[in-house]
Amino acid sequence: MTHTITEKCTQCGVCSPICPTGAITNLDDGLWIDPTLCNDCRGFAPEPQCVSICPTATPPILLQAKKGRFKEEAKPLTSPHLFPNAKTNPFASAIVIWEACNVLAQRQSLPWQADEAGDLCHRRQVSGGRGEITVCLATTNPLNPRISLAATEAQAEIAQWDLRSACLHLLYAAYATGLERPWEESFTLNDQEISEYLGLDKRKDLSKIEKLTLIRDLVEKPCQLLVSVDWVPHGRFKKIILPKSRLWHLLDTQLQVQTDETGCKHLTGLTFTIQPGQWTKSFLNRQGARERSAFYQYGTLPKSLLHHIMSIWQQHEGAARIMLWLLFKSRMGTEQRITIPTLMRIAYGETRLVKASFEREERKRLLRSFESDLEVLNRYYLKPVFDPETYPTEIQPLWVKLADLPDDAEEALEFWIMDGSQASRLTDAAPRDKWQRLMHARLLRFDLPADWVQNPTKLTKKKAKHTKSPTQKHPLSGAQIATARKNLQLSQRTLADKLGKSQSWVRDIENGRLQVSEKDRGRLFEVLGIAMMG
Repeated sequence: MTHTITEKCTQCGVCSPICPTGAITNLDDGLWIDPTLCNDCRGFAPEPQCVSICPTATPPILLQAKKGRFKEEAKPLTSPHLFPNAKTNPFASAIVIWEACNVLAQRQSLPWQADEAGDLCHRRQVSGGRGEITVCLATTNPLNPRISLAATEAQAEIAQWDLRSACLHLLYAAYATGLERPWEESFTLNDQEISEYLGLDKRKDLSKIEKLTLIRDLVEKPCQLLVSVDWVPHGRFKKIILPKSRLWHLLDTQLQVQTDETGCKHLTGLTFTIQPGQWTKSFLNRQGARERSAFYQYGTLPKSLLHHIMSIWQQHEGAARIMLWLLFKSRMGTEQRITIPTLMRIAYGETRLVKASFEREERKRLLRSFESDLEVLNRYYLKPVFDPETYPTEIQPLWVKLADLPDDAEEALEFWIMDGSQASRLTDAAPRDKWQRLMHARLLRFDLPADWVQNPTKLTKKKAKHTKSPTQKHPLSGAQIATARKNLQLSQRTLADKLGKSQSWVRDIENGRLQVSEKDRGRLFEVLGIAMMG
Protein backbone atom coordinates (compact mmCIF):
# COMPACT_ATOMS: atom_id res chain seq x y z
CA MET A 1 0.00 0.00 0.00
CA THR A 2 1.00 3.62 -0.52
CA HIS A 3 -0.07 6.79 1.25
CA THR A 4 -1.72 9.92 -0.08
CA ILE A 5 -2.02 13.52 1.13
CA THR A 6 -5.57 14.74 1.76
CA GLU A 7 -7.07 18.13 0.96
CA LYS A 8 -6.76 19.02 4.68
CA CYS A 9 -2.96 19.21 4.39
CA THR A 10 -1.54 22.57 5.54
CA GLN A 11 1.21 22.41 2.87
CA CYS A 12 3.94 23.01 5.43
CA GLY A 13 6.36 20.91 3.35
CA VAL A 14 8.06 19.20 6.29
CA CYS A 15 7.56 15.75 4.80
CA SER A 16 8.97 16.43 1.34
CA PRO A 17 12.76 16.52 2.06
CA ILE A 18 12.71 13.43 4.29
CA CYS A 19 10.97 11.11 1.80
CA PRO A 20 13.64 8.45 1.03
CA THR A 21 12.22 7.61 -2.41
CA GLY A 22 11.47 11.17 -3.55
CA ALA A 23 7.79 10.31 -3.92
CA ILE A 24 6.48 13.59 -2.47
CA THR A 25 6.28 16.20 -5.18
CA ASN A 26 4.70 19.64 -5.51
CA LEU A 27 1.93 19.83 -8.08
CA ASP A 28 0.23 23.05 -9.15
CA ASP A 29 -2.41 22.70 -6.42
CA GLY A 30 -0.23 21.39 -3.58
CA LEU A 31 1.83 18.46 -2.33
CA TRP A 32 1.15 14.97 -3.66
CA ILE A 33 2.61 11.50 -3.13
CA ASP A 34 3.47 9.66 -6.35
CA PRO A 35 2.16 6.09 -5.81
CA THR A 36 4.62 4.65 -8.36
CA LEU A 37 7.52 5.78 -6.16
CA CYS A 38 6.08 5.42 -2.64
CA ASN A 39 6.82 2.10 -0.91
CA ASP A 40 5.78 3.12 2.64
CA CYS A 41 9.49 3.59 3.46
CA ARG A 42 10.13 -0.17 3.44
CA GLY A 43 13.84 -0.76 3.81
CA PHE A 44 14.39 2.79 5.08
CA ALA A 45 12.34 3.19 8.27
CA PRO A 46 9.99 1.10 10.46
CA GLU A 47 7.01 3.29 9.50
CA PRO A 48 6.17 5.85 6.79
CA GLN A 49 8.18 9.00 7.54
CA CYS A 50 5.55 11.36 6.12
CA VAL A 51 3.05 10.03 8.67
CA SER A 52 5.36 9.99 11.68
CA ILE A 53 6.78 13.48 11.14
CA CYS A 54 3.55 15.26 10.13
CA PRO A 55 2.91 18.08 12.70
CA THR A 56 -0.83 18.28 11.92
CA ALA A 57 -3.78 16.21 13.06
CA THR A 58 -4.43 15.07 9.48
CA PRO A 59 -1.32 13.17 8.34
CA PRO A 60 -1.21 11.26 5.02
CA ILE A 61 -3.60 8.30 4.84
CA LEU A 62 -3.53 4.99 3.01
CA LEU A 63 -4.42 5.42 -0.65
CA GLN A 64 -7.68 3.70 -1.54
CA ALA A 65 -8.46 2.69 -5.11
CA LYS A 66 -10.94 5.05 -6.73
CA LYS A 67 -14.39 3.60 -7.30
CA GLY A 68 -15.91 4.00 -10.73
CA ARG A 69 -14.34 5.32 -13.91
CA PHE A 70 -12.06 8.29 -14.35
CA LYS A 71 -13.29 11.06 -16.59
CA GLU A 72 -11.66 11.27 -20.00
CA GLU A 73 -9.06 14.00 -20.35
CA ALA A 74 -6.84 15.13 -23.20
CA LYS A 75 -3.43 13.46 -22.98
CA PRO A 76 -0.11 14.70 -24.35
CA LEU A 77 0.51 13.83 -27.98
CA THR A 78 2.76 10.85 -28.59
CA SER A 79 4.88 9.62 -31.48
CA PRO A 80 3.29 7.63 -34.34
CA HIS A 81 2.01 4.24 -33.27
CA LEU A 82 4.29 1.24 -33.73
CA PHE A 83 3.26 -1.94 -35.57
CA PRO A 84 0.96 -0.32 -38.16
CA ASN A 85 0.32 -3.78 -39.65
CA ALA A 86 -0.28 -5.18 -36.12
CA LYS A 87 2.59 -7.66 -36.64
CA THR A 88 6.04 -6.14 -37.18
CA ASN A 89 8.00 -2.90 -37.04
CA PRO A 90 11.58 -1.97 -38.05
CA PHE A 91 14.00 -1.59 -35.15
CA ALA A 92 17.62 -0.57 -34.74
CA SER A 93 19.61 -3.81 -34.62
CA ALA A 94 23.23 -2.60 -34.44
CA ILE A 95 25.76 -4.43 -32.26
CA VAL A 96 25.30 -1.76 -29.57
CA ILE A 97 21.59 -2.58 -29.29
CA TRP A 98 22.29 -6.32 -29.32
CA GLU A 99 24.81 -6.11 -26.50
CA ALA A 100 22.56 -3.87 -24.39
CA CYS A 101 19.76 -6.40 -24.90
CA ASN A 102 22.10 -9.15 -23.66
CA VAL A 103 22.89 -7.11 -20.55
CA LEU A 104 19.21 -6.53 -19.73
CA ALA A 105 18.34 -10.18 -20.38
CA GLN A 106 21.28 -11.95 -18.72
CA ARG A 107 22.16 -9.47 -15.99
CA GLN A 108 24.06 -11.30 -13.20
CA SER A 109 24.90 -14.22 -15.51
CA LEU A 110 27.41 -12.01 -17.35
CA PRO A 111 31.09 -11.63 -16.32
CA TRP A 112 30.92 -8.10 -14.84
CA GLN A 113 34.26 -6.51 -13.98
CA ALA A 114 35.44 -3.24 -12.47
CA ASP A 115 37.16 -0.90 -14.92
CA GLU A 116 40.00 1.53 -14.29
CA ALA A 117 37.63 4.04 -12.66
CA GLY A 118 36.13 1.43 -10.34
CA ASP A 119 32.85 1.22 -12.29
CA LEU A 120 31.21 -2.16 -12.79
CA CYS A 121 31.05 -2.88 -16.51
CA HIS A 122 30.51 -5.63 -19.05
CA ARG A 123 32.91 -5.76 -21.97
CA ARG A 124 32.52 -7.54 -25.29
CA GLN A 125 35.16 -7.78 -27.97
CA VAL A 126 34.00 -7.38 -31.56
CA SER A 127 35.58 -7.83 -35.00
CA GLY A 128 37.92 -10.55 -33.83
CA GLY A 129 39.28 -8.51 -30.94
CA ARG A 130 39.88 -5.38 -33.03
CA GLY A 131 37.15 -3.52 -31.17
CA GLU A 132 35.30 -3.46 -27.88
CA ILE A 133 31.86 -2.43 -26.61
CA THR A 134 31.50 -1.62 -22.92
CA VAL A 135 28.22 -1.38 -20.99
CA CYS A 136 27.87 -0.04 -17.45
CA LEU A 137 25.18 1.56 -15.29
CA ALA A 138 24.42 5.25 -14.90
CA THR A 139 23.49 6.91 -11.64
CA THR A 140 19.91 8.10 -11.19
CA ASN A 141 20.85 10.77 -8.65
CA PRO A 142 21.18 14.16 -10.41
CA LEU A 143 23.30 15.50 -7.51
CA ASN A 144 25.89 12.74 -7.91
CA PRO A 145 28.97 14.12 -9.74
CA ARG A 146 29.75 10.64 -11.15
CA ILE A 147 28.00 9.67 -14.36
CA SER A 148 28.14 5.96 -13.53
CA LEU A 149 27.36 3.88 -10.47
CA ALA A 150 30.15 2.51 -8.31
CA ALA A 151 30.61 -1.27 -8.37
CA THR A 152 28.73 -2.04 -5.14
CA GLU A 153 25.74 0.13 -6.06
CA ALA A 154 25.67 -1.29 -9.58
CA GLN A 155 25.60 -4.88 -8.30
CA ALA A 156 22.65 -4.07 -6.03
CA GLU A 157 20.83 -2.38 -8.91
CA ILE A 158 21.37 -5.29 -11.33
CA ALA A 159 20.01 -7.72 -8.72
CA GLN A 160 16.65 -5.88 -8.86
CA TRP A 161 16.26 -6.07 -12.65
CA ASP A 162 14.14 -8.57 -14.52
CA LEU A 163 14.12 -9.62 -18.14
CA ARG A 164 11.02 -7.60 -19.10
CA SER A 165 13.05 -4.38 -19.32
CA ALA A 166 14.63 -5.81 -22.50
CA CYS A 167 11.20 -5.48 -24.13
CA LEU A 168 11.19 -1.71 -23.46
CA HIS A 169 14.71 -1.52 -24.88
CA LEU A 170 13.46 -3.11 -28.12
CA LEU A 171 10.50 -0.71 -28.23
CA TYR A 172 12.90 2.23 -27.96
CA ALA A 173 14.99 0.74 -30.79
CA ALA A 174 11.81 0.57 -32.90
CA TYR A 175 10.86 4.18 -32.16
CA ALA A 176 14.40 5.33 -32.99
CA THR A 177 14.10 4.05 -36.57
CA GLY A 178 11.26 6.51 -37.12
CA LEU A 179 13.54 9.50 -36.50
CA GLU A 180 15.59 11.15 -39.24
CA ARG A 181 18.35 12.37 -36.90
CA PRO A 182 17.79 10.33 -33.72
CA TRP A 183 20.77 11.80 -31.84
CA GLU A 184 19.03 15.20 -31.99
CA GLU A 185 15.36 14.16 -31.83
CA SER A 186 13.15 12.38 -29.30
CA PHE A 187 10.03 10.22 -29.22
CA THR A 188 7.08 10.14 -26.83
CA LEU A 189 4.97 7.19 -25.67
CA ASN A 190 2.45 6.70 -22.88
CA ASP A 191 1.46 3.92 -20.51
CA GLN A 192 -1.53 2.83 -22.61
CA GLU A 193 0.65 2.25 -25.68
CA ILE A 194 3.25 0.34 -23.66
CA SER A 195 0.50 -1.73 -22.07
CA GLU A 196 -0.79 -2.69 -25.51
CA TYR A 197 2.66 -3.47 -26.95
CA LEU A 198 3.53 -5.74 -24.02
CA GLY A 199 0.10 -7.31 -23.58
CA LEU A 200 -0.38 -5.79 -20.12
CA ASP A 201 -3.82 -4.53 -21.15
CA LYS A 202 -5.02 -8.12 -20.78
CA ARG A 203 -3.68 -8.47 -17.22
CA LYS A 204 -6.81 -8.28 -15.07
CA ASP A 205 -4.91 -9.33 -11.95
CA LEU A 206 -3.04 -6.00 -11.76
CA SER A 207 -4.60 -2.81 -10.45
CA LYS A 208 -4.18 0.51 -12.25
CA ILE A 209 -1.47 1.66 -9.84
CA GLU A 210 0.35 -1.68 -10.05
CA LYS A 211 0.45 -1.45 -13.85
CA LEU A 212 1.68 2.14 -13.80
CA THR A 213 4.34 1.29 -11.22
CA LEU A 214 5.54 -1.67 -13.29
CA ILE A 215 5.59 0.34 -16.53
CA ARG A 216 7.51 3.21 -14.97
CA ASP A 217 10.09 0.83 -13.51
CA LEU A 218 10.56 -0.98 -16.84
CA VAL A 219 10.80 2.30 -18.77
CA GLU A 220 13.62 3.58 -16.56
CA LYS A 221 15.84 0.48 -16.66
CA PRO A 222 17.19 0.78 -20.26
CA CYS A 223 17.84 4.49 -19.59
CA GLN A 224 20.35 3.50 -16.90
CA LEU A 225 22.69 1.89 -19.43
CA LEU A 226 25.89 3.64 -20.47
CA VAL A 227 27.78 2.46 -23.56
CA SER A 228 31.21 3.16 -24.99
CA VAL A 229 32.56 1.90 -28.31
CA ASP A 230 36.11 1.45 -29.59
CA TRP A 231 35.81 -0.26 -32.96
CA VAL A 232 37.71 -0.53 -36.22
CA PRO A 233 35.19 -1.57 -38.90
CA HIS A 234 36.17 -3.15 -42.20
CA GLY A 235 36.30 -1.53 -45.60
CA ARG A 236 35.38 2.08 -46.23
CA PHE A 237 34.29 2.95 -42.68
CA LYS A 238 36.49 4.88 -40.30
CA LYS A 239 37.35 3.95 -36.74
CA ILE A 240 34.40 4.46 -34.39
CA ILE A 241 35.15 5.97 -30.99
CA LEU A 242 32.17 6.60 -28.73
CA PRO A 243 32.94 7.89 -25.21
CA LYS A 244 30.88 6.61 -22.30
CA SER A 245 27.37 8.01 -22.74
CA ARG A 246 23.75 7.07 -22.15
CA LEU A 247 22.12 4.59 -24.47
CA TRP A 248 18.72 6.27 -23.95
CA HIS A 249 17.94 9.61 -22.27
CA LEU A 250 14.70 9.81 -20.26
CA LEU A 251 14.05 13.50 -20.83
CA ASP A 252 10.68 13.84 -19.12
CA THR A 253 7.96 11.90 -17.31
CA GLN A 254 4.57 13.60 -17.38
CA LEU A 255 2.00 12.57 -14.78
CA GLN A 256 -1.74 12.60 -15.40
CA VAL A 257 -3.54 13.13 -12.08
CA GLN A 258 -7.23 13.43 -11.23
CA THR A 259 -8.91 14.39 -7.94
CA ASP A 260 -11.91 12.42 -6.64
CA GLU A 261 -14.90 13.70 -4.70
CA THR A 262 -13.05 13.26 -1.37
CA GLY A 263 -10.16 15.47 -2.46
CA CYS A 264 -7.63 12.64 -2.94
CA LYS A 265 -5.47 12.76 -6.06
CA HIS A 266 -5.15 9.64 -8.19
CA LEU A 267 -2.52 8.89 -10.85
CA THR A 268 -4.30 7.98 -14.09
CA GLY A 269 -1.51 7.91 -16.66
CA LEU A 270 2.16 8.43 -17.54
CA THR A 271 3.79 9.89 -20.65
CA PHE A 272 7.51 9.46 -21.30
CA THR A 273 9.82 11.45 -23.59
CA ILE A 274 13.02 9.63 -24.58
CA GLN A 275 15.96 10.61 -26.75
CA PRO A 276 18.33 8.05 -28.32
CA GLY A 277 21.99 8.41 -27.39
CA GLN A 278 25.00 9.42 -29.47
CA TRP A 279 25.54 5.84 -30.64
CA THR A 280 22.87 6.51 -33.29
CA LYS A 281 25.20 8.94 -35.06
CA SER A 282 27.41 5.98 -36.01
CA PHE A 283 24.93 3.12 -36.23
CA LEU A 284 21.52 4.64 -37.14
CA ASN A 285 22.47 7.47 -39.48
CA ARG A 286 20.52 7.56 -42.76
CA GLN A 287 22.50 10.41 -44.30
CA GLY A 288 25.80 8.96 -43.12
CA ALA A 289 24.92 5.59 -44.67
CA ARG A 290 24.20 7.29 -48.01
CA GLU A 291 27.53 9.08 -47.78
CA ARG A 292 29.24 5.85 -46.65
CA SER A 293 30.56 7.46 -43.47
CA ALA A 294 28.28 5.67 -40.97
CA PHE A 295 25.93 2.69 -40.64
CA TYR A 296 22.17 2.45 -40.78
CA GLN A 297 21.45 -0.99 -39.37
CA TYR A 298 17.94 -2.20 -38.67
CA GLY A 299 15.95 -5.41 -38.55
CA THR A 300 12.36 -6.55 -38.01
CA LEU A 301 10.79 -6.60 -34.54
CA PRO A 302 7.79 -8.97 -34.25
CA LYS A 303 5.09 -7.76 -31.88
CA SER A 304 4.42 -11.38 -30.92
CA LEU A 305 7.94 -11.63 -29.48
CA LEU A 306 7.15 -8.98 -26.87
CA HIS A 307 3.99 -10.80 -25.81
CA HIS A 308 5.82 -14.13 -25.62
CA ILE A 309 8.60 -12.68 -23.45
CA MET A 310 6.08 -11.10 -21.07
CA SER A 311 4.27 -14.46 -20.81
CA ILE A 312 7.20 -16.78 -20.09
CA TRP A 313 9.86 -14.64 -18.40
CA GLN A 314 9.23 -16.10 -14.94
CA GLN A 315 8.72 -19.82 -15.61
CA HIS A 316 11.01 -20.10 -18.65
CA GLU A 317 13.58 -17.33 -18.48
CA GLY A 318 16.06 -19.48 -20.40
CA ALA A 319 13.66 -19.75 -23.35
CA ALA A 320 13.02 -15.99 -23.20
CA ARG A 321 16.76 -15.30 -23.35
CA ILE A 322 17.15 -17.57 -26.36
CA MET A 323 14.24 -15.78 -28.07
CA LEU A 324 15.93 -12.40 -27.64
CA TRP A 325 19.24 -13.80 -28.88
CA LEU A 326 17.58 -15.35 -31.93
CA LEU A 327 15.98 -12.01 -32.79
CA PHE A 328 19.46 -10.72 -33.65
CA LYS A 329 21.03 -14.05 -34.63
CA SER A 330 18.32 -14.69 -37.25
CA ARG A 331 19.68 -11.75 -39.27
CA MET A 332 22.82 -13.78 -39.91
CA GLY A 333 21.24 -16.20 -42.38
CA THR A 334 19.70 -19.67 -42.24
CA GLU A 335 22.93 -21.63 -41.91
CA GLN A 336 23.49 -21.07 -38.21
CA ARG A 337 24.71 -24.40 -36.79
CA ILE A 338 24.33 -23.43 -33.15
CA THR A 339 26.18 -25.58 -30.65
CA ILE A 340 24.31 -26.74 -27.56
CA PRO A 341 26.89 -25.29 -25.10
CA THR A 342 26.40 -21.91 -26.80
CA LEU A 343 22.63 -22.08 -26.30
CA MET A 344 23.06 -23.12 -22.67
CA ARG A 345 25.42 -20.22 -21.97
CA ILE A 346 22.86 -17.84 -23.43
CA ALA A 347 19.99 -19.37 -21.47
CA TYR A 348 21.65 -20.02 -18.10
CA GLY A 349 25.07 -18.35 -18.00
CA GLU A 350 28.63 -19.64 -18.01
CA THR A 351 28.75 -20.19 -14.23
CA ARG A 352 25.82 -22.59 -14.15
CA LEU A 353 27.11 -24.49 -17.18
CA VAL A 354 30.53 -24.98 -15.56
CA LYS A 355 28.88 -26.07 -12.31
CA ALA A 356 26.83 -28.67 -14.18
CA SER A 357 30.03 -30.15 -15.61
CA PHE A 358 31.14 -31.14 -12.11
CA GLU A 359 27.90 -31.72 -10.18
CA ARG A 360 25.55 -34.49 -11.20
CA GLU A 361 22.38 -33.05 -9.63
CA GLU A 362 22.96 -29.64 -11.18
CA ARG A 363 23.55 -31.39 -14.50
CA LYS A 364 20.17 -33.12 -14.23
CA ARG A 365 18.39 -29.88 -13.37
CA LEU A 366 20.06 -27.99 -16.20
CA LEU A 367 19.23 -30.72 -18.70
CA ARG A 368 15.56 -30.74 -17.64
CA SER A 369 15.40 -26.95 -17.91
CA PHE A 370 17.05 -26.94 -21.33
CA GLU A 371 14.74 -29.56 -22.84
CA SER A 372 11.71 -27.83 -21.32
CA ASP A 373 12.83 -24.47 -22.75
CA LEU A 374 13.32 -26.02 -26.19
CA GLU A 375 9.75 -27.32 -25.98
CA VAL A 376 8.51 -23.81 -25.10
CA LEU A 377 10.34 -22.36 -28.09
CA ASN A 378 8.81 -25.01 -30.33
CA ARG A 379 5.36 -24.18 -28.91
CA TYR A 380 5.86 -20.56 -29.93
CA TYR A 381 6.83 -21.62 -33.48
CA LEU A 382 10.60 -21.32 -33.07
CA LYS A 383 11.24 -24.90 -34.07
CA PRO A 384 14.71 -26.33 -33.39
CA VAL A 385 16.14 -28.43 -36.25
CA PHE A 386 18.46 -31.07 -34.81
CA ASP A 387 21.67 -32.10 -36.53
CA PRO A 388 21.17 -35.84 -37.22
CA GLU A 389 24.90 -36.54 -36.88
CA THR A 390 25.67 -34.83 -33.57
CA TYR A 391 22.16 -34.68 -32.07
CA PRO A 392 20.56 -38.03 -32.99
CA THR A 393 17.17 -39.29 -31.83
CA GLU A 394 18.44 -41.16 -28.77
CA ILE A 395 19.57 -37.97 -27.04
CA GLN A 396 16.80 -35.69 -28.26
CA PRO A 397 14.09 -34.53 -25.80
CA LEU A 398 11.12 -36.82 -25.24
CA TRP A 399 8.67 -34.21 -26.59
CA VAL A 400 10.40 -34.43 -29.97
CA LYS A 401 9.93 -38.18 -30.08
CA LEU A 402 6.26 -37.83 -29.14
CA ALA A 403 5.57 -35.37 -31.96
CA ASP A 404 4.44 -38.26 -34.18
CA LEU A 405 2.02 -39.66 -31.60
CA PRO A 406 -1.42 -39.92 -33.32
CA ASP A 407 -4.43 -38.11 -31.86
CA ASP A 408 -6.77 -41.01 -32.55
CA ALA A 409 -6.98 -43.38 -29.56
CA GLU A 410 -6.77 -46.61 -31.60
CA GLU A 411 -3.90 -45.31 -33.70
CA ALA A 412 -2.11 -44.14 -30.54
CA LEU A 413 -2.51 -47.62 -29.01
CA GLU A 414 -1.01 -49.19 -32.13
CA PHE A 415 1.80 -46.63 -31.98
CA TRP A 416 2.75 -47.69 -28.45
CA ILE A 417 2.44 -51.40 -29.31
CA MET A 418 4.84 -50.93 -32.21
CA ASP A 419 7.16 -48.93 -29.98
CA GLY A 420 7.17 -51.66 -27.35
CA SER A 421 8.22 -54.28 -29.89
CA GLN A 422 11.34 -52.40 -30.95
CA ALA A 423 14.83 -52.75 -29.56
CA SER A 424 14.89 -49.13 -28.37
CA ARG A 425 11.72 -47.61 -26.93
CA LEU A 426 10.66 -44.03 -26.27
CA THR A 427 10.36 -44.72 -22.57
CA ASP A 428 13.87 -46.14 -22.27
CA ALA A 429 16.29 -44.25 -20.07
CA ALA A 430 18.61 -41.81 -21.78
CA PRO A 431 22.15 -42.98 -22.62
CA ARG A 432 24.58 -42.68 -19.71
CA ASP A 433 26.84 -40.42 -21.77
CA LYS A 434 24.01 -38.10 -22.87
CA TRP A 435 25.53 -35.00 -21.25
CA GLN A 436 28.94 -35.55 -22.84
CA ARG A 437 27.33 -36.05 -26.24
CA LEU A 438 25.23 -32.92 -25.82
CA MET A 439 28.37 -30.90 -25.22
CA HIS A 440 29.38 -31.81 -28.78
CA ALA A 441 25.89 -31.59 -30.31
CA ARG A 442 24.42 -28.76 -32.32
CA LEU A 443 21.27 -27.50 -34.00
CA LEU A 444 21.27 -26.85 -37.72
CA ARG A 445 19.01 -23.84 -37.21
CA PHE A 446 15.70 -22.66 -35.81
CA ASP A 447 12.76 -22.55 -38.19
CA LEU A 448 11.29 -19.14 -37.44
CA PRO A 449 7.68 -17.87 -37.50
CA ALA A 450 6.46 -15.97 -40.54
CA ASP A 451 6.55 -12.59 -38.78
CA TRP A 452 10.24 -13.12 -37.92
CA VAL A 453 11.28 -13.49 -41.55
CA GLN A 454 12.55 -10.22 -42.95
CA ASN A 455 11.39 -9.09 -46.37
CA PRO A 456 14.05 -7.59 -48.64
CA THR A 457 14.15 -3.82 -48.21
CA LYS A 458 14.15 -1.36 -51.09
CA LEU A 459 17.76 -0.54 -50.31
CA THR A 460 18.74 -4.22 -50.56
CA LYS A 461 16.87 -4.70 -53.84
CA LYS A 462 18.47 -1.62 -55.31
CA LYS A 463 21.92 -2.73 -54.22
CA ALA A 464 21.42 -6.22 -55.65
CA LYS A 465 20.35 -4.73 -58.97
CA HIS A 466 23.37 -2.44 -58.97
CA THR A 467 25.88 -5.21 -58.24
CA LYS A 468 24.63 -7.49 -60.98
CA SER A 469 26.93 -7.23 -63.97
CA PRO A 470 25.27 -7.39 -67.40
CA THR A 471 28.48 -8.73 -68.91
CA GLN A 472 28.64 -11.63 -66.49
CA LYS A 473 27.36 -14.59 -68.50
CA HIS A 474 27.93 -17.19 -65.81
CA PRO A 475 27.46 -15.61 -62.36
CA LEU A 476 28.74 -17.51 -59.38
CA SER A 477 26.00 -18.93 -57.16
CA GLY A 478 26.00 -18.58 -53.40
CA ALA A 479 25.98 -22.37 -53.07
CA GLN A 480 29.17 -22.64 -55.17
CA ILE A 481 30.96 -20.11 -52.99
CA ALA A 482 29.78 -21.69 -49.74
CA THR A 483 30.86 -25.18 -50.92
CA ALA A 484 34.31 -23.97 -52.01
CA ARG A 485 34.77 -22.11 -48.71
CA LYS A 486 33.85 -25.17 -46.66
CA ASN A 487 36.13 -27.41 -48.73
CA LEU A 488 39.00 -25.12 -47.80
CA GLN A 489 37.80 -25.13 -44.16
CA LEU A 490 37.44 -21.35 -44.11
CA SER A 491 34.95 -19.50 -41.93
CA GLN A 492 32.91 -16.64 -43.33
CA ARG A 493 35.00 -14.24 -41.21
CA THR A 494 38.30 -15.62 -42.58
CA LEU A 495 37.08 -15.41 -46.18
CA ALA A 496 35.86 -11.85 -45.59
CA ASP A 497 39.28 -10.85 -44.23
CA LYS A 498 41.04 -12.33 -47.27
CA LEU A 499 38.71 -10.43 -49.60
CA GLY A 500 38.81 -7.18 -47.66
CA LYS A 501 35.06 -7.44 -47.14
CA SER A 502 32.72 -7.68 -44.15
CA GLN A 503 31.35 -10.97 -42.86
CA SER A 504 27.82 -9.78 -43.65
CA TRP A 505 28.84 -9.33 -47.31
CA VAL A 506 30.00 -12.96 -47.52
CA ARG A 507 26.84 -14.10 -45.75
CA ASP A 508 24.58 -12.13 -48.13
CA ILE A 509 26.43 -13.52 -51.16
CA GLU A 510 26.10 -17.12 -49.96
CA ASN A 511 22.42 -16.67 -49.07
CA GLY A 512 21.67 -15.22 -52.50
CA ARG A 513 20.68 -11.76 -51.29
CA LEU A 514 23.51 -10.22 -53.32
CA GLN A 515 25.30 -11.23 -56.52
CA VAL A 516 29.04 -11.11 -57.08
CA SER A 517 30.29 -8.22 -59.20
CA GLU A 518 32.81 -8.78 -62.00
CA LYS A 519 35.56 -7.23 -59.88
CA ASP A 520 34.85 -9.38 -56.83
CA ARG A 521 34.39 -12.47 -59.00
CA GLY A 522 38.04 -12.46 -60.00
CA ARG A 523 39.16 -12.05 -56.40
CA LEU A 524 36.96 -14.97 -55.33
CA PHE A 525 38.51 -17.16 -58.02
CA GLU A 526 41.94 -16.24 -56.68
CA VAL A 527 41.15 -16.98 -53.03
CA LEU A 528 38.93 -20.04 -53.45
CA GLY A 529 40.54 -21.50 -56.55
CA ILE A 530 37.25 -22.02 -58.40
CA ALA A 531 37.74 -22.96 -62.06
CA MET A 532 36.85 -20.06 -64.36
CA MET A 533 33.45 -20.63 -65.94
CA GLY A 534 32.94 -19.87 -69.63
